[in-house]
Amino acid sequence: MVRIALDPTPYHSTHEFLDFFDVAAANGYEWIQLTPHPDWIPFFGHPRVDDDYVRKVRERSAATGVQITSLLPVQRLSWPEEPLRRAGVRNLTRTIEIAQELGVSVINTEFSGRPERAEESEAGFYRSMEELIPVLERAGVTLNIDPHPDDFVEDGLAGWQIIRGLNSDAVGFVYVASHTFHMGDRAESLIPALGDRLGAVYCADTFDHTRSHGLRYITNPPGNAVRVHQHQEIGDGDVDWDQLFGALGRSGFLAREDAILCSNVFGENERADEVSAAQLARIRELIAAHS
Repeated sequence: MVRIALDPTPYHSTHEFLDFFDVAAANGYEWIQLTPHPDWIPFFGHPRVDDDYVRKVRERSAATGVQITSLLPVQRLSWPEEPLRRAGVRNLTRTIEIAQELGVSVINTEFSGRPERAEESEAGFYRSMEELIPVLERAGVTLNIDPHPDDFVEDGLAGWQIIRGLNSDAVGFVYVASHTFHMGDRAESLIPALGDRLGAVYCADTFDHTRSHGLRYITNPPGNAVRVHQHQEIGDGDVDWDQLFGALGRSGFLAREDAILCSNVFGENERADEVSAAQLARIRELIAAHS
């Protein structure tokens, strides 16, 4: 059965990193995804932990009964400028070592390039993966990648084609529901194409920024190079959840023990406990309806 994890980002301002396990347990979660944090692995930075801190993470996980599905670092793996790309590879290599120490076999991440320099970013991505795939394969760790809004590739199908071009089972795909309308709103065609290479699905809602002739959101001056999306509670946006979970059910994703569904609502910090518990209940309802 698919594992349901909590993304603890809404608790960053109110809890210490090690307390995220207690938060997850209090809200009914048996699994957690460890996301960027200044006391752990910061955005675009080298991991801030030593062996003693990793031991403390293992101990807190064991004490609460909340297991770690995955790590989520964000590094400049596709950066068009070499010094930062090389730093991203170095930082992710250390993250793979940490995953091994924790007994975690999945890392989820983003391409992290630049859309205005797409060709250079894609070339940088493939250079990075030439170095990282052997490390992943030796460690027995799978790296799943999300084509994130404002990346060199945003469309879901194009992102999958780039991953498929690596010709390695060590690299898979993250489907982020709140990126639905940047990825092309193609769940029913993309998910069957991904097959078992779909490693994780993030569950948060968003509005369709393409509606109303592109005027649903207005930024001034017109033509600003911005990407707008939300990570809202399921049901508060335009994502078709029955369509998404129907596709996941038909593909076999919901029955896989290695698959991950992650609740990652970011816009409701002031009611984080209420939302986290409600997300878990709603995800379970969707699994039951579409398994």
